[in-house]
Amino acid sequence: PPSINRSNFPAKLWRLVNSSQFPSIRWDPRGEGLIVDQPLFERELLGAGQGQASGPAGDGAAGATDIFKTKNFTSFIRQLNLYGFRKVVGPAGSVVGPSMGLGAGDSSGSSGPLHHFHNPHFRRDQPNLLVNMKRLTSANKAKLAAGLEVASRPPNRFQR
Repeated sequence: PPSINRSNFPAKLWRLVNSSQFPSIRWDPRGEGLIVDQPLFERELLGAGQGQASGPAGDGAAGATDIFKTKNFTSFIRQLNLYGFRKVVGPAGSVVGPSMGLGAGDSSGSSGPLHHFHNPHFRRDQPNLLVNMKRLTSANKAKLAAGLEVASRPPNRFQR
């Protein structure tokens, strides 16, 4: 949607998960959450591997490591948490594994853990919900606790 700042975290994440360019991050089978293949994600998007892919728009404008401006998977998880994503845990709190019936795309060749995250405002085929995603800063938490609305930062004149 036009009211979404294309450079904010939810918009970047939306473009990535809807792109076939990066198999390390995809929708869960119901389109209600994300599946992140940690080792592959670290190689593709955080620069832990040799290759550098083009940006999330597929335009070659930015290296893959420029998408999130971090090389640390923990920092990426922190961003997910700040935007209201919560980890979906499997039986007995286990990390989701490739053989746990996650649907198409399971055969990514990963040898490591898959992480499943959910946010009620991040759904396949519903980009209009992205406007509801706010970064949970201490100021925003206080506004929400007081019942006030937290506005998204509009795109600046250079991003429009």
